[in-house]
Amino acid sequence: MHVSRKGAVGVIAAGIMILAAVSLGHAQQPEGRGGRGGGRGAGRGAAPPRPECVNPKIPAAECSVGASPIAWADPALGDGPFLLESARPEHRNLRVVVVARLQQPWSIAFLPDGSILVTERAGRLRIIRNGVLDPAPVAGVPEVRAAGLQGLMDVVLHPQFAQNRWVYLSYHKPVPTGGTTPLGQPILAGESTLARGVWDGTALTNVQDIFRSGATGTESSRIGFGRDGMLYMSVSASGTGPDVFRSADPNDYAGKTVRLRDDGSIPPDNPFVSREGYKPGIYTLGHRNGHSMSLNPDTGEFWVTEQGPNGGDEVNILKRGADYGWPYVSHGVNYMGKKISDSPYREGTEQPKVVWVPSIATTGGTFYRGDVFTGWRNSYFVGGLREGETPRTGHMQRIEFNENWEELRREPMLRELKQRIRDIRVGPDGLIYVATAEQQGALLRIEPGDPAP
Repeated sequence: MHVSRKGAVGVIAAGIMILAAVSLGHAQQPEGRGGRGGGRGAGRGAAPPRPECVNPKIPAAECSVGASPIAWADPALGDGPFLLESARPEHRNLRVVVVARLQQPWSIAFLPDGSILVTERAGRLRIIRNGVLDPAPVAGVPEVRAAGLQGLMDVVLHPQFAQNRWVYLSYHKPVPTGGTTPLGQPILAGESTLARGVWDGTALTNVQDIFRSGATGTESSRIGFGRDGMLYMSVSASGTGPDVFRSADPNDYAGKTVRLRDDGSIPPDNPFVSREGYKPGIYTLGHRNGHSMSLNPDTGEFWVTEQGPNGGDEVNILKRGADYGWPYVSHGVNYMGKKISDSPYREGTEQPKVVWVPSIATTGGTFYRGDVFTGWRNSYFVGGLREGETPRTGHMQRIEFNENWEELRREPMLRELKQRIRDIRVGPDGLIYVATAEQQGALLRIEPGDPAP
């Protein structure tokens, strides 16, 4: 077939536009659930599968992510307020208010003056003052690689923020891989990184990377300060494919939680700091995809939500030096339906506090100890992107515990909104704030509704 020079130029231009659109789509696409990166590259027109994918060593290393996902976008969120109900009679009627509209909000932090910081996965930090979203992003955020399941993740204030004004961000730092695209552009990867900056009232200043994991191909990350004054950070690993073994590799930060000083340095009393072959920052290992770092107000322990594959979501309680078993043991199955392990128990590994089968694609979690919803004290709230690999099933769950932190019941909430939930936090006003994990996302506030008749 003959193609004129003009036609060839048009074809090339169209190809460039398509490549750009694909790149932008990867940067902005709302992920279905975490941990599916290992199966990428097996689709039509993609590169041949890695040799390890032909005969995976264990079920967790299966490269295929199963049947094609059901394409059914979540409905647009209305203006609200939304009137919903809770099972607890003292909090039966609830009102859900749309505080602000955002693009894939990921994390929430409250400033002492009542303002709210919100990260957007695409690489923006936003601020809400007096209930109004500032149209301009906060200046000072480092360059972020927002692609696939990577981007700007958590935002946390230092416990002595009033004195030092320190704000912490976990994000994926763009780093070169050494390769180039067909157009000659460098191929970048995202490295799990912790940055710290000074809040001057309008922007972040003196922003510096204080911990670089060296781990690329990672996914979500959460950070939190423990009662010991140390900073704890989750570094998620690939959830499928040959790279799942990184979670068990002590010389790789992927699939671990790390323990750091507030300046990013390694404490000398970390569990593996002097052990040969171990990264010195490791606090726990054998994790898949950690999505929260919530401090239990009674015990002082960190509760970490963790996405399993197609079944086997967990809440794990962090214990010094513990191994949580991934990719060798799980309560779930892989995306092709095969059990990850014949038994979810293995000697030398910790068992989860809470398990979901089927998965709800667990995300942010928080404890309630406020004075507004007193009937919800000793409850742990968990977000979910979708249940059982089915779209339009995102919701929040309230897990109620007794005084010994033994589970009593689970209450699904916000199902009526059909929105994927990314983060949940309790505000200084005692109300519950929820970030939806949508491209056209929102920050919601749960308030008491009218008293029941």
